[in-house]
Amino acid sequence: MHRYKISDAVNLAEASYSGKRHTSLTTKIKRSLDKDDVQAHLMTNGILLIPGSNSLMDYLRFNLRIMNIGGKRYRMSDETTQKGASGTVWHQGFLAHAKVIYDWIEHHDEKPIYIIGHSLGAAATQILSKSWAVPGIGFAAPRTRRSRGRIKNDGFCLCINRNDDTVCDLPTSFKHMGKVHRCAPKSSVFGPDHAMKHYRTAVADQQGDNTLPVQWP
Repeated sequence: MHRYKISDAVNLAEASYSGKRHTSLTTKIKRSLDKDDVQAHLMTNGILLIPGSNSLMDYLRFNLRIMNIGGKRYRMSDETTQKGASGTVWHQGFLAHAKVIYDWIEHHDEKPIYIIGHSLGAAATQILSKSWAVPGIGFAAPRTRRSRGRIKNDGFCLCINRNDDTVCDLPTSFKHMGKVHRCAPKSSVFGPDHAMKHYRTAVADQQGDNTLPVQWP
């Protein structure tokens, strides 16, 4: 099983939003997906990068965050679930997002050796790490599955969530996939605390205190 340094995963997750435009990824991305408001990058070394929501349509289509737009409330509905191929009951929006990526990878007859995602990408990371039985790290990961208790291939994904990031606790009646590491920040964040730059700081603090391992798994 492939192991990867968590500090390097943080940098890749942050760089994934820029894709090949980011100097650290220019020559390392084998191919990229940008379809139906779903983005992903497969690196030449087999690592799959899944950035989070980067457009309003992402939020509305995949129900990542609670929003009020034009007086209408959009929210993650606990009733919006769907069974995956494994029989696991997933949040429908997250499953739809992950399936676009899964079909793209399978179309090229490939399989990643490791998955790294942030936010909406962390939701997909939880689902896809189970689907392919490969390790993954999800930063700022929302809850993805309705099923309770242990299920097959549970445990491949590590979810790294800040205690002050409310997205990580939604939807409230769902569960995370795999292992969850809750980060208690040394300093509070003024304003949004969901961005990767805040997770980079949290990981550095946690590893400095030896409360977060160097690599996963």
